[in-house]
Amino acid sequence: MKTKHAILETNIKQKEFYNHKKKNFATSVWSKIRNGLLNRIKKNIGVQDQAYVLHKEWFGDLSSKKVLDLGCFSGNYWSMYLAENAKEYLGIDLSDVAISKLSERIRYFPNAEAQAIDFLSDEFTAKDFDLIYAYGVLHHFENTSILIDKLNEKLAKDGEIISYDPLETSFPVKVLRTLYRPFQSDAAWEWPFTKKTFYLFQKSFNIVERRGLLGKSKWVALANILPISSEKKNEIGRQWHKDDWDGSKISDVVLFRCMHVTMLMKKK
Repeated sequence: MKTKHAILETNIKQKEFYNHKKKNFATSVWSKIRNGLLNRIKKNIGVQDQAYVLHKEWFGDLSSKKVLDLGCFSGNYWSMYLAENAKEYLGIDLSDVAISKLSERIRYFPNAEAQAIDFLSDEFTAKDFDLIYAYGVLHHFENTSILIDKLNEKLAKDGEIISYDPLETSFPVKVLRTLYRPFQSDAAWEWPFTKKTFYLFQKSFNIVERRGLLGKSKWVALANILPISSEKKNEIGRQWHKDDWDGSKISDVVLFRCMHVTMLMKKK
């Protein structure tokens, strides 16, 4: 397991990767699958929108909250909303190129700013955040214990974290990721959650609510070859997604068959 110093060194490489977006062939192919086929499935069965709507519910009233938008790049789905409505908003990312774009986007919000800085570095001194929004970010830290300690350090009393990350707990997904990993250009900072990772977060924070996505519903990709109408396929996908969404709230078995997990966590 990497030390903090080793992670900071890796993050320098990560910064360069996201500044220039130089993907090798394997990573480009996977990105097309993820952003093409899987995103079409998510859209057709309502997966992605449901997660975003849930996140907005979890935000609650932002008018009195100090918010950290962690690893936000040039702005995620909710960055502008957070910047406009929070009492204080800080968006941070490793990429100075991306942060320059975000700074331009939020320039009209007096209580919002953006910084190109490493969350783990000693230079990042801001703290007492009521909310840390980490969309697709927490799995970029190989050493989960170091990450958790830093999150606790930065949260205010009763502070909350909203996260969204890939899971590597479904056997077929784990096999695919294992085959792909040796060819992956961003492998050094891509660490999908294992069961151990999830249980570390569960031990360290109060998980107020969690939901899994793309469990049974990921198999809609195979259902596309069946000689049935698109409407029927989407109907099947929506029912499977409902089973994933509702079941993962209370069942670890259902959660761990999913490809993604989103959580609302509260500081103990």
